[in-house]
Amino acid sequence: MKPLIFTLREEPPQRLDLAALTPQRLAGKSVAEIENIELQTTRIRITVGDVFRVNKGDAATLHFAGGSARFDRVGSGMTEGTIIVDGDVGVEAGRLMSGGRLSVRGDAGAYAASGMQGGVLEISGNAAERLGGPLSGEMAGMRGGLVRVRGDVGERAGDRLRRGTILIEGRAGPYAGSRMIAGTLAIGGGAGDLPGYLMGRGTIILGRAATMMSPSFVDCGEHELVAARLLGAYIGRASATLAALLRRPLRRYAGDMAALGKGEILLAR
Repeated sequence: MKPLIFTLREEPPQRLDLAALTPQRLAGKSVAEIENIELQTTRIRITVGDVFRVNKGDAATLHFAGGSARFDRVGSGMTEGTIIVDGDVGVEAGRLMSGGRLSVRGDAGAYAASGMQGGVLEISGNAAERLGGPLSGEMAGMRGGLVRVRGDVGERAGDRLRRGTILIEGRAGPYAGSRMIAGTLAIGGGAGDLPGYLMGRGTIILGRAATMMSPSFVDCGEHELVAARLLGAYIGRASATLAALLRRPLRRYAGDMAALGKGEILLAR
């Protein structure tokens, strides 16, 4: 079936909330009904029809022909289907996603995959700070699903990660995996200072050593871990680049001993 296509007319004059445009929310709606959905974040009313030309298609797949850093909450609350964005998106892409696939063919703003519970989020470019992290006042970040970023990410990627897998093929900023509760964070291009800061449980995989490791991690020596090979087989379905890290000998660091201390950083040699 042909996808439902949203062609961007021009750069929007204000930030927009695109949370209403997901497959499950648009199912059964006519083009006229879709064009009348409001997207504004200020008092100035903006509808889908003002921003996009809408071509009729199956709402199970939404294709945004043109992106913008002003497109906030793309795929937020998504439960099924597919969303493809040809370009950048703003903050909170894929927030509270529980199913389906969101593909961003550009960069993503802060808090992408925040509160994500399931599904797949793919970002072809870079992601800003707090990928998979919680919003202010929330106790946990990402709770499930798979995130893959081909480029670099900002600081505190995987902050308070509760469950799920985050794969970063580029470099991460400082405090990657801070306050992790559980889950897996793999970073191919190395990380900034203090990865795993105050993590309690979970696994961080680093392709290159951080500039500064926390002194409250304990060097457990170099190993060839069976569990790491099994994890590599799972990760290899999404990223051959990161899976290759787990086929090498790994130096294991346990910590953060300043917190619960049951987490680990695996450094590829």
